[in-house]
Amino acid sequence: MSSSGTTTSRLLRLLSLLQTPRDWPGPVLADRLGISPRTVRRDVDRLREMGYRIHADRGSLGGYRLEAGAELPPLLLDEDQVTAVAAALQAAPLLGTQLDEAAARSLGTIRRVMPPRLRRHADALTFRAVPDATRPAAPVATDVLVAVSAAVRAREVLRFDYTGDADDAARRPRRAEPHHLVATAGRWYLVAWDLDRADWRVFRADRMTPRVPTGPRFAPRDVPGGDVQRFLAARFTGSTSTGTWPCRGTVVLDLPAHAVAPFAGDGVVEDLGGGRCRLTSGSWSWTALAASLGRFDADVRVDGPPELREAFARLARRYDAAGREDADR
Repeated sequence: MSSSGTTTSRLLRLLSLLQTPRDWPGPVLADRLGISPRTVRRDVDRLREMGYRIHADRGSLGGYRLEAGAELPPLLLDEDQVTAVAAALQAAPLLGTQLDEAAARSLGTIRRVMPPRLRRHADALTFRAVPDATRPAAPVATDVLVAVSAAVRAREVLRFDYTGDADDAARRPRRAEPHHLVATAGRWYLVAWDLDRADWRVFRADRMTPRVPTGPRFAPRDVPGGDVQRFLAARFTGSTSTGTWPCRGTVVLDLPAHAVAPFAGDGVVEDLGGGRCRLTSGSWSWTALAASLGRFDADVRVDGPPELREAFARLARRYDAAGREDADR
């Protein structure tokens, strides 16, 4: 590699480190980059000449940091950053926002200011993001996301109108301490402490209309379990505190394990030999669990619990009645 190429790569790595919001002592930068402290000082001067405002504090506790507020210098991205930008902007349709077109235009704008080598690197990653057709996205207005996110960051009570589902479309005023704005499967959710109900709630952002001004600041709380991902998983599976299904049972199927495993979801499949397997799975209700297990079109023996056996009997009566009604027509 040429010396200019080596210098450019080193400047990109240095700039990437300086963009982390902290002070970087010269010896630490030198160690991270594999260069001398003198070369660090020269590279910092080069970045300053390009328009980057880099502040330096002297002394044992001092260091370099990148200041905000400067005019935008020439865009400098390394290959990993180019890949991240290209992937993120092309994946925008999966986020359930109204920014798909803006994301496409942003990628085109950034691409035009890239040097040819990085432009080729960005163009090498081209794909089309297709949302899950079985769970349509619920687009959220950009101003709603910005307002909710700003309240989360400022730790200010959020006042908003909330619209229920199709069976309850009334708009009701709510007050909550917003803690986490989460995007998953094309939908946005706010995890918040509901002040009127004194409990944790999960609100769909597409059903929220924030009010201004926001309320007073609040002290952050820890979500149950201490992890927002586990908390959401628990709520989505119908549990209040754990990430497991509220109804979980075990059956033996007259099918080999390799035929069941691809369709078992989060269930556990155990090979019993002789073309049979044991499946432990869960669902929202015992009836729903029995119905999902019946889809394997094989003889089933219930290992337990009794509630699952009763659910199979209940479904058998319903299916028998449905079959007889069809025959009488």
